[in-house]
Amino acid sequence: MPPIIQLRGLRKHYGDFVAVDGLDLTVNEGDVYGFLGPNGAGKSTTIRMMLSLITPTAGSIELFGMPLTTHRNEILRRIGAIVERPDFYNYLSARRNLELLGRLSGADVSRQNVLRILDIVGLSDRAESKVKTFSHGMKQRLGIAQALLHDPDLIVLDEPTTGLDPHGMVDIRRIIIDLAKEHGKTVLLSSHILPEVELTATRMVIINHGKAIVEGAVQDLLNNGRLKVTIETTSVASALDVLRTSPFADRVQSTGEGAVILSLDREEVHAATQLLINNNVHINGVIPVRSLEEYFITLTQEVA
Repeated sequence: MPPIIQLRGLRKHYGDFVAVDGLDLTVNEGDVYGFLGPNGAGKSTTIRMMLSLITPTAGSIELFGMPLTTHRNEILRRIGAIVERPDFYNYLSARRNLELLGRLSGADVSRQNVLRILDIVGLSDRAESKVKTFSHGMKQRLGIAQALLHDPDLIVLDEPTTGLDPHGMVDIRRIIIDLAKEHGKTVLLSSHILPEVELTATRMVIINHGKAIVEGAVQDLLNNGRLKVTIETTSVASALDVLRTSPFADRVQSTGEGAVILSLDREEVHAATQLLINNNVHINGVIPVRSLEEYFITLTQEVA
């Protein structure tokens, strides 16, 4: 089975400005693929090239094992996307909006199918409500419903949780996970909201200045590199005395009430805690944390 998305050496120049710089990327069937990077990293430009909205300067784009340059129409029929904030007819109902928009793409707009899709995005109970009464989060979910009308194999979501409150983010997260697990869709999720990607994606790439910094399974990537380790102790002063004369002296990030926080490689955690124990520092707990946000910031700072 070929990858759903395969980009090789993808480049986009605007005069002297390089928006995407030799990007390689592979998305496999069934992935919820996190596409991460700071503002201006080249995420939206890459997505627009994949959707044939702009033309690459160089490189290749294959989707479903077919070159975009020679199979554009066939490929686009298998993709559903939200690239910008979705627009609807505010004075029409959610169901009527999907019927009208679906007809433009030749989708199945039978009442049964439209209601089925509204149920997927959690809007079946608002099918007959006018869109003008919808919150921003509900409009985002309706946008996903629109992208699903023609039963695509690949869903591309560009910053789908921007501007949403925590409840709206949870709703979108649930939909994305459900699309992959229950409906067999592959999802490309472009986002700068890192905890959401950590909770949603199975694989990811982090890009900066148009280049891929690292790509792989989310859990594998989060298990690499340094951890922020909180060592809980009733003897913070004693712990600091020991650490200041140890190889971990420059690893102390901060202290708090009842805790010392260190930056350690995974294999160093045991050595640091054992050192404290050997020096009669009582340890109540050791809590390692490896967040995607920490990882993302470290990597993008390294290549800035």
